[in-house]
Amino acid sequence: MKRLDVRNVAIIAHVDHGKTTLVNEMLKQGGIFRDNQVVSDRVMDSGDLERERGITILAKNTSAFYNNVKINVVDTPGHADFGGEVERVLKMVNGVLVLVDACEGPMPQTRFVMQKALELNHKLIVVVNKIDRPDARLSEVQDEILELLFDLNASEEQLESPIIFCSGRNGTATNDLSVEGKDLTPLFEKIVNYFEPQEVDEEGPFQMLVSSIDYNEYVGRIGIGRIERGKVKVNDNVAVCNYNITGKQTNGKLVSIYQIEGLNRVAVEDAKAGDIVCISGLENISIGDTVCAPEKVEPVPFVKISEPTVEMNFSVNDSPFAGKEGKFVTTRHLRDRLFKEMLKDVSLRVEETDSADSYRVCGRGEMHLSILIETMRRAGYEFQVGAPKVMYKEENGVILEPMERLVVDVPEDKTGTVFSSMGVRKGELLQMENVGSRIRLEFKVPARGLFGYKSQFLTDTRGEGVFNTIFYGYEEYKGEIERRTTGSLVAFETGEAVTYGLFNAQGRGQLFIGAGTNVYEGMIVGVSPKAEDISVNVCKKKHLTNTRASGSDDALRLETPKIMSLEEAMEFINDDEMLEVTPKNLRLRKKTLDTETRLKRKAKGLE
Repeated sequence: MKRLDVRNVAIIAHVDHGKTTLVNEMLKQGGIFRDNQVVSDRVMDSGDLERERGITILAKNTSAFYNNVKINVVDTPGHADFGGEVERVLKMVNGVLVLVDACEGPMPQTRFVMQKALELNHKLIVVVNKIDRPDARLSEVQDEILELLFDLNASEEQLESPIIFCSGRNGTATNDLSVEGKDLTPLFEKIVNYFEPQEVDEEGPFQMLVSSIDYNEYVGRIGIGRIERGKVKVNDNVAVCNYNITGKQTNGKLVSIYQIEGLNRVAVEDAKAGDIVCISGLENISIGDTVCAPEKVEPVPFVKISEPTVEMNFSVNDSPFAGKEGKFVTTRHLRDRLFKEMLKDVSLRVEETDSADSYRVCGRGEMHLSILIETMRRAGYEFQVGAPKVMYKEENGVILEPMERLVVDVPEDKTGTVFSSMGVRKGELLQMENVGSRIRLEFKVPARGLFGYKSQFLTDTRGEGVFNTIFYGYEEYKGEIERRTTGSLVAFETGEAVTYGLFNAQGRGQLFIGAGTNVYEGMIVGVSPKAEDISVNVCKKKHLTNTRASGSDDALRLETPKIMSLEEAMEFINDDEMLEVTPKNLRLRKKTLDTETRLKRKAKGLE
């Protein structure tokens, strides 16, 4: 039987190609909002961090209506670090909109998400977005899309995927560039007519794959997924099993069922095959589990999520300022939160270490882990993290390391600095091409070689460069890469930084703090241009004398300190350093705070 009244669609694209803006317009024109309702931009990016950074972090479900057909839309992240989100939601849908920027064309993440969709044999509709840009390259971009489909061994049907031209910002679409679009009707028509109605078995025993997890204080965990087979009602008894974990089976009862309409979850009494639903009442349900009728326990195969490539140590804050600024500061708080995050985020791994106060957290990239740190920090957690490290593998006695495909777009006169930086970082040029007045360079580079490079890249290109990475694979270890050529300015005593002490310290390097900042011994207060660390006393006050010579008490002028963002601080720290994270402050510090002990350990080669 075919479900003619439902289409399940995912929107996939590279970061910043306009997915969330297009979904906004689809909701407006799909009858979800009242005519007089004020709707914010990018209404799907509901998290504070998502709105601030202009990126989607979590996949979101919504729906619009067109000619009595419910179109369930999943808006997915475009950033490589959140690829785990994209991989699992593709199991919920039976058609994919591939969004491509009319100027930039297909980018690394476009390749990644398109490959995942092709592997699942999904039908594609290619949406060329931002056609109103003055620098749009419409015919070239169409050729680039076709080339990419050839590269990814697309089937004949997928090679002939229809192309729709859109302006997400204006809410218009057209099949033919010679005809100006008035609204998104051509896009809705194509979704309804090109994506075939899902073939479902409504009479078979109930079966549903959980592709996403949400959490609510009142009902506990909520499983989100598409019903593969059968029907389900509130209070039905069900069994939970998992394709990848043999022997896992628990029984439970469904307390509530919700369907998604627009931005709201609406409680329903029953649902049937083809519907995307949210269910509650199953205590330990997790992503990848299959919920099914007890009389036929049959797990659905679940896509294996790509492994994490970067790890960091999260530990309880033990600095002299510990416990002063955070709400959750103990080992128990930290452990509970990290393991709770792992239930929602399939790409995250959390492992216990030899120390009871420290946990090994593995993710898909620096940004993935920095979002986790920032989220916890805003929730009132206080903790400290070590320097990010890549995760090596060993095969047949050979050490392998993760490699990244780096794609940069730079003005012609800035290519020299990129090549010299890549030489130091063991990067290998894969491709070089002209894109308008700019040059696009593709490199294969060790993941550890990119730590700290983004901020340097933006400085080298004076903010004009575009920087994108995607996981490339594992290759043989490429040899030593110098992580940092600078040393740290380390506070020599605990107290309050004063102008006189800072004035003397700024001659040694660039400061990270201003006057009035509380510091402790072992805290990093600046960066030194020399390779070794320098101890400085920023709390030193000027000795008073009984002489009043003219000019001796002129105001001391301090340079503006460099205030680091979370990502910059993570990239800056060395292996013997840590980052103290509290809701109010980010502080860089040495692992060993006592100056004398630290120097002795360094002399013995322990640090």
